Amino acid sequence: MFSLLRSVTAAAIAVSLSGPAVVHAWSRCRNQPGDPGYPTAADWSTLNDTIYGRLVRVVPSVKACLELGCTEAQWESGIFRQTIPGSMNAYNWEQDYGPPPELCLRNGTACAQGDVPLYAVNATAVQHIQAGIRFAQDHDLRVVIKSSGHDYLGRSTARNSLLLWTAYFKTITFTEEFPIAGADQGPAVTVGSGVGLKTIYTAAKAQNKMFVGGSAVTVSAAGGYTQGAGHSAFSPIYGLAADNPLEYRVVLANGSFVTANSVSHPDLFWALRGGGAGSWGVVIDATLRTFPIFNATLHTVNVLTATLDQTVNLMATHATHIKDWDAVRAGQYFYLLAGPTPTSNSTLFVSTYFKDLDGDASKAQMSSFLDDARALGAIVQEESTITGPANDLVEGPDDQSGFNVILSSRLVPNSVYLDAPSNISIAYKRLLSQGVPAVLGHLVAGGQVAANANISSAINPAWRSAKTHVIGVQLWNETLSADDVQALRRNFTATVQPVLAELAGGASSGSYSNEADVLEPNFSVTFYGPNYSRLECIKAAYDSNDLFIVPTGVRSEHWDVEGMCQV
Repeated sequence: MFSLLRSVTAAAIAVSLSGPAVVHAWSRCRNQPGDPGYPTAADWSTLNDTIYGRLVRVVPSVKACLELGCTEAQWESGIFRQTIPGSMNAYNWEQDYGPPPELCLRNGTACAQGDVPLYAVNATAVQHIQAGIRFAQDHDLRVVIKSSGHDYLGRSTARNSLLLWTAYFKTITFTEEFPIAGADQGPAVTVGSGVGLKTIYTAAKAQNKMFVGGSAVTVSAAGGYTQGAGHSAFSPIYGLAADNPLEYRVVLANGSFVTANSVSHPDLFWALRGGGAGSWGVVIDATLRTFPIFNATLHTVNVLTATLDQTVNLMATHATHIKDWDAVRAGQYFYLLAGPTPTSNSTLFVSTYFKDLDGDASKAQMSSFLDDARALGAIVQEESTITGPANDLVEGPDDQSGFNVILSSRLVPNSVYLDAPSNISIAYKRLLSQGVPAVLGHLVAGGQVAANANISSAINPAWRSAKTHVIGVQLWNETLSADDVQALRRNFTATVQPVLAELAGGASSGSYSNEADVLEPNFSVTFYGPNYSRLECIKAAYDSNDLFIVPTGVRSEHWDVEGMCQV
């Protein structure tokens, strides 16, 4: 489980009926088509020659699929969509909802470029990325970085931009000894920034290894995943994904290719681990700790409720039982899908991962919660277990994609579950009463995530005291007008964010920046906590010209929503 509001023009004029016109000028704008400094056709041709013909024209995924003749299965496939440079898994981020809107929808009669880059450097070598960066700097262009397009805040796409596309950095190398400055860091895997989690799980299994990763197939471990923190069903055992990198190799805004680890560029290494995706440079590869492979059991069960009150009571019951699984450091996804109306039936889908437990032991761990759910009158059904290598349990077949979605989230502190579990049910009741169609819960903190508080990195400290990561979800179909979509987005932020923030501790509460609301009103606190001022200093040192600006990224508050003009 990311910006759509158009900026005003480079110089906006406000006229008052009672006084003279006041001109509000931008301090700087990047070049766009039609500007005198925008590259000519000859300039683009020269870049293409420099990178040996790897400059590609980018179009929205609808247009690409019309040209390719995509099947419905391909449209909905994250694996397929990542082969299209202009595609985002959540394709609302390809749209510019205006005003005026520039859309390319499946039910539309016209196709505008929207918020999709104009060109992409289809990179397979460091030199390709360096050439793209030099070109963007020379011509003052908006730049975006994308591996797979698994991005819920629209950071991997931008109108009139140059895309640095890393999908084909596909190397995977395992080692039993990874030295840094002569000191062995132990077993590790080095993965290119185009390698998805599914591919790494399969390769790791062949080496009898496991690493910290999520369940989404198209997430790139060396991409925005660890830069945002990265959670896993096994985080309570091994920590966050960003707790486990040993090294990154990165192309910086000045075009230099550097190694960032605890010895070389340690400040950059600190920022790359949790300091936000897309803000620091183009990651070519990352080296991550590996662990011995282990068996685990995935326990799944569905719990059906008939009324809003029953649903709220179920979530209160779940909150009181969540500590049941602390001793075994289980990870869990508990996804509540609401019925067609706030007062109708809902379904709680619960998937729990138990390391080193068999099916019977896993059922025993869940029995107390399920017995209490039945006592509420809820229907417990389809309980099952699968035991096998952990790699197989978290490796899915594909990511469902090609839909419209926005998110709002908070990290809910462990103290809420210990001291005020009723607050959980109150929040769920408010969200469901507002018509939120799904609330996605993740038991991915506590345990080793909390124990790793001594690790020096840019990870939001809110992770260290959290128990769960909870997301409110809003979906829509293409029958909505652009104006309606904008109204829906504003209303979602205005209604869902306050509920989750209050649950998590108010104005100082934290959120997982990769699965959150791009309109988060105080993102520097919510996503980065007390680390933001240090991150700004590191940003100034490595990217003083703000080449790498993304929505809700470090220093993005100094730019318009499109990242085109400084404000």
